[in-house]
Amino acid sequence: MSETGTRINKFLSEQGYCSRRAADKLIEQERVTINGSVPEMGTKVMADDIVAVDGELISKKKEKLVYLAFNKPVGIVCTTDTRVEKNNIIDFINYPTRIFPIGRLDKPSEGLILLTNDGDIVNKILRSRNNHGKEYIVTVDHSINDRFIQRMSTGIPILDTVTKDCEVEAIGRKTFRIVLTQGLNRQIRRMCEFLDYRVTKLKRVRIINIELDVPVGEYRHLTEDELTELKRLTANSDKAYVPSPDDDMD
Repeated sequence: MSETGTRINKFLSEQGYCSRRAADKLIEQERVTINGSVPEMGTKVMADDIVAVDGELISKKKEKLVYLAFNKPVGIVCTTDTRVEKNNIIDFINYPTRIFPIGRLDKPSEGLILLTNDGDIVNKILRSRNNHGKEYIVTVDHSINDRFIQRMSTGIPILDTVTKDCEVEAIGRKTFRIVLTQGLNRQIRRMCEFLDYRVTKLKRVRIINIELDVPVGEYRHLTEDELTELKRLTANSDKAYVPSPDDDMD
């Protein structure tokens, strides 16, 4: 920590407690204290300060960084707020040290989600959506055709915008593969609904260079090669990007 201090949201992120975005929410909810007092947004933590969340002291010792690839089952909620959601991802995995998900998959969706205690990599991966894809296998309620593939791949008007061009390929009568470089709220479901289709199954199978290769409900640690490549690919992420509350809820 520098002599001029570290902003409280960055401090919590660097300690592996949560992402900066999640830290901002904790600060807004007045669940964070510095030396026993509730700080304002942007308050800096100095070397001798005592930081706590919900009364729990935050150690200034760096834990070993953890990077997990998890195959999320349907019905599990991607939240770290274990007080609110019974079927939350943190309780389900029950990892021995504190971790948090990078982005989200909505409750009815399944597949790959990354978890970590490295707050710095979270923003880089979320920002990287402008350059790198997330791949999904999607099943809908009736047969797809060439028009459906063309419309899905060239932009659909949802949420007061038009989705970016993306790669879409039919792989079955009712099933297609799609690679997104966006993460709008329930994006794939909304795109399909615009074309009068309903998603019956949605599975994420890749995030940037990380492939889904574990059974449903299980996780593995990223390999050194995967992590090195992931950091390389996200190194130049757009620093101007600010993650929204609805990131990756496809």
